[in-house]
Amino acid sequence: MKNLFSIALLFTALMSSAQEKKEVLKSQIVEVSCGECNFGLKGKSCDLAVRIDGKAYFVDGTRIDDHGDSHAKDGFCETIRKAEVTGEIIDNRFKVTSFTLLPEKK
Repeated sequence: MKNLFSIALLFTALMSSAQEKKEVLKSQIVEVSCGECNFGLKGKSCDLAVRIDGKAYFVDGTRIDDHGDSHAKDGFCETIRKAEVTGEIIDNRFKVTSFTLLPEKK
């Protein structure tokens, strides 16, 4: 019985340490732009990023050119836009489950 309890305790400890660090977020309005061009993130090319509470995260689940030409006058490499997003931060990246780009204010 002691061995079974020890195995269960070890299994629980291993599962706890193997889980990814994540922070679940509810739907919210965030800044969105090119991480390299406008948010100062290091990368190899233009990639979509969100800024939440002053911190920028690269986005997984949608790409920069899924929302128009990123190098157009109103594109993500040229301007910072707003979007309503839902997702979670996992390993310092924003895993998006919904992304709605909001109209530009004129």
